[in-house]
Amino acid sequence: MDLEDLQTFVEVANAGGVSSAARRLGVAKSIVSRRLLRLEEALGAQLLARTTRGAALTEAGATFRDHAVRVCAEIDIARESILPKGDLRGQLRIAAPLSFGTTHLAPVLATLARRHPLLHVLAFYNDRFVDIVGEGFDCAVRVGYLPDSNLIARRIGPISGRLVASPEYIKEHGAPETPDELLRHQALMQGTETWNFIDGDKRVAIHPQGRFKADNGSALAAAAIAGLGIAYLPDFLTEAALASGALVPVMSRFPVPEAGIYIVRPPGRHPARKVRVLTELLIEHFG
Repeated sequence: MDLEDLQTFVEVANAGGVSSAARRLGVAKSIVSRRLLRLEEALGAQLLARTTRGAALTEAGATFRDHAVRVCAEIDIARESILPKGDLRGQLRIAAPLSFGTTHLAPVLATLARRHPLLHVLAFYNDRFVDIVGEGFDCAVRVGYLPDSNLIARRIGPISGRLVASPEYIKEHGAPETPDELLRHQALMQGTETWNFIDGDKRVAIHPQGRFKADNGSALAAAAIAGLGIAYLPDFLTEAALASGALVPVMSRFPVPEAGIYIVRPPGRHPARKVRVLTELLIEHFG
């Protein structure tokens, strides 16, 4: 059984199809198909059912995938253990938020790639919530308030934020002074989130309402500048608009709790060395 065939099968299972896996691996679809066929012949079992929408795991494929993921992970650890000190090789697949990732994380990943010329860095920037285990990522960077999960997380730096609105919105609708007053205003949100504020030694949580929603922080900042409502955003998205006067702080007597930048990885006692090196670089840059 060829290790490359095994890794290709894992990639197809994670990507949900041959075409997507081929793009991730940077090879032709015919090569991926040939590797899968070779693996199925070696096992004597069909692992994937090809459909018009991609490829679905058969019962045998779903069972074998769990073993294949562990084997590939063990091989990666074994390879790392015999590399010369400091060298990294193989692939590092990392998921990152779009607004923060392209502006703040991309230079750090470029530094990592420059320091380790044998390492293939594959960064995926998207503001949707990524299932890093199911989609085959080595790790992800997340910004904000981390929900409880079975993933292993490490805080690598702080993120501050605030409420903001345009001067035109404040002139037309007034500025809320308390969290209760905020409920009478248009909130710019990603979904149905809760907004938290600090009131002395306690926290106040509210559930704002609004007609404009977006899954991207930069889009919410643009909506705030356009005067559509009040946004709850990290400072890295609003500092330029605040400096120019396009946005102004709102309800400053009730600051928002400090958020964080986190790197999360799948469960396991020991992270891969490439994830440890990235974590150390991120702490060096953001800590």
